[in-house]
Amino acid sequence: MIVDSIRRHHQKLSTSLMLIPVGVDDGRDGGDVHAVFIIVVIDRIEVIQEIVKLTGMKAQIKPKYEEKLVLSKDAVKRPPPEPSMLVRRAPIVTIMGHVDHGKTTLLDALRHSHIVDQEFGGITQHIGAFSVKLDTGEQITFLDTPGHAIFSAMRSRGAHVTDIVVLVVAADDGVMKQTVESIRYAKEANVPIIVAINKMDKPDANPERAKRELLQHGIQLEDMGGDVQSVHISALKGTNLKELQEAIVAQAEMMELNGDPTGLAEAVVLESRTDPTRGKLSTALIQRGTLRRGSFLIAGAAWAKVRAMFNDRGQPINEAPPATPVEILGWKELPSAGDQILQVENEHRVHEVVHWRTKQMKDEQADRQRDEVRVNMEEHQTAHRVAVAELRARGYRFWRPPIKKEKESVDTSHVPRLSFVLKGDVDGSVEAILDIFETYQSDQCRLDVIHYGVGPITESDLEMASLFQGVVYGFNVPFASNLNKTKTAFKHVPVRQFNIIYKLLEDIRDEMSARLPMIDVEETMGEATVLQQFDISEGKRKIRVAGCRCSSGQLDRKNRFRLIRAGRVLFDGPAHSLKHHKNDVPTVKKGVECGVSLDSAETLEYKADDQIICYHVKQQKPKIKWEFNF
Repeated sequence: MIVDSIRRHHQKLSTSLMLIPVGVDDGRDGGDVHAVFIIVVIDRIEVIQEIVKLTGMKAQIKPKYEEKLVLSKDAVKRPPPEPSMLVRRAPIVTIMGHVDHGKTTLLDALRHSHIVDQEFGGITQHIGAFSVKLDTGEQITFLDTPGHAIFSAMRSRGAHVTDIVVLVVAADDGVMKQTVESIRYAKEANVPIIVAINKMDKPDANPERAKRELLQHGIQLEDMGGDVQSVHISALKGTNLKELQEAIVAQAEMMELNGDPTGLAEAVVLESRTDPTRGKLSTALIQRGTLRRGSFLIAGAAWAKVRAMFNDRGQPINEAPPATPVEILGWKELPSAGDQILQVENEHRVHEVVHWRTKQMKDEQADRQRDEVRVNMEEHQTAHRVAVAELRARGYRFWRPPIKKEKESVDTSHVPRLSFVLKGDVDGSVEAILDIFETYQSDQCRLDVIHYGVGPITESDLEMASLFQGVVYGFNVPFASNLNKTKTAFKHVPVRQFNIIYKLLEDIRDEMSARLPMIDVEETMGEATVLQQFDISEGKRKIRVAGCRCSSGQLDRKNRFRLIRAGRVLFDGPAHSLKHHKNDVPTVKKGVECGVSLDSAETLEYKADDQIICYHVKQQKPKIKWEFNF
């Protein structure tokens, strides 16, 4: 009857009506009670307006929303140039290999400078880009990538912007871990390899072993029937460097390397840093076009108007053709290493692209967050349905989530933590340090990076570290020039400055270890073997005594004793008495027979071959377990 009444009333309003009966269990005996859900589709606009009016509101008619096609305002690379526009360019050569195999010394010899003297610990800390003019008149752009274990991202970046890889292998050391990694990066980038077997001046040089090891990793040299060139050199003595240059030039001629010097410039960011006097700088490698002063550039969401450009010797230049490494001054924000640099027509176009890219990044972040929320909700609903099904199977009709008691909540505030601010000289160094933090897996101490960035240590860094009772770490950076007046206000904030990256990481590990609480450590002082049990009279009581011989160390009555039989601990505590013959003694040395009574209550029985351990408990500072794989 109720349904028929609804249908008659609905005929006055619309032409569409659906009635959906749904069975609902009310939990009582006697069957189910049916509820009716009504879905009404009203077609007549005047009826809708009348209903809205009855609710006390006003109806407003708007056109149906249609999603508009949004045209991209992003800056993109130009299409490939016409072959007639191409001119010959210098090859881009990346020096790769294991740490301390002589990569930087080789570059030092090629350009007659002293790079190694400027590097702390003899390790290249970030990518260095240089142009070298050879005696033949040929020009080569060299990239020196780090060989250190934690700089794999920089080596990968160097391999993907290069034409030729010169793989340096020490003749006395052979193929090492970073050598194999460099081979993999070169193969992934599909870049030809020239092997430079270095340190041939050493008496223990064994180039044949190095060649065999290279063959095991897929590098077949020409003198072993392959197509990979190899040159025996000594970067320190300058031996056969001319032959290496000729091999590079020959490989470049075979590849017919050309570039387009016309139109808007395209480049890639190798490094970014903040200079205390000149401001934000980036080292870039020009890939297409010619970059000039006054140009507008965009890289990621950062942009610049080129105020000045400098070559690898720090000299100002007015233009940079393809395959030229150049340092660019004028960035509003620092670009990230590896970002693509694109030149645009004017400042209006720059702001248009930055606005578009910023909006796109926010939209992508919102999409990721929505996906995470959706996944979490699905997981929660699945767990909820399973829990409800289990309770209903056990006879429960109504279920509410259990309230976690206060005593059951997990309190992690007792876990020590090290909070710190990290500042580095260039973006790549900070990136490498943050990558090594990802390898920290210990739960002994929490590692919290409050803030990180590129540039000198500022007052805000000290203030931030002070709020978290943390430490400020600087890698190859000074204090800001205006910090001298306010530095005294932050005397309680430790500031650690380092020039070698693994020294910084070791200090962080030591600092975390210093924050750990003391732990009890057992130190074994002596051991004894039970020979037999005998009884002695002590007043009116008989005491069981273990007749023993001290087998190692020394038994000391002041320490604790442990009785072990077949791997089971039968007693752990202080000794009741320690005797030699019938006399009480404080200590018993190795090889001496003695009597040990561990329990005055006469509850212990001693058997032959039982072990008695005398030990001392001392407190000791634990150390963080964190290996850097240097």
